Amino acid sequence: MKDIFKNPILYYIAVPIMVGVWPLLVWAIYLPAARTNVDEQMDQYKKAESIMMEILTLDPDRLEFADSNDTSTEFTYGSAVDKVANLCDIPPSKCDVHSGIIITTREQKSQSANVDLKQVDIARFAKFLSMIQFRWPSLQCESVTLGKKQNVPDNDLWDADIKLKYYY
Repeated sequence: MKDIFKNPILYYIAVPIMVGVWPLLVWAIYLPAARTNVDEQMDQYKKAESIMMEILTLDPDRLEFADSNDTSTEFTYGSAVDKVANLCDIPPSKCDVHSGIIITTREQKSQSANVDLKQVDIARFAKFLSMIQFRWPSLQCESVTLGKKQNVPDNDLWDADIKLKYYY
């Protein structure tokens, strides 16, 4: 096998042929494949653009978070819950937040909290939970407990106990 590298035919004939074949491969195979790939990406973008516009018309409140997605401010449960509760029309008197201390495990910081929502309807609760997790992706919901008032007829209000954990 080492004798092939000593043969001058390799350097005078085979290498120039390989160097000449490379532009042909690029011209005949790689450029058309790249062109079709770009066309496919543009088609997908046009489809996605119409879906994005539909989402924007159905839920314009998502734009309120567009500017506030920069996380230059440090996360605190009090401000996060107050901001989202206000957007969901949950009065501060019906919202309690109890946060724990910041814990470091394996170089990962986290903080747990309990959020108690008193007498909220299911739609506001669901909106609250989805908005707070949409706004802070590092916030995870560990558990949710819903309790309905018993001796109240035709009551659509619930008490929600949410256990959250934020990872720094």
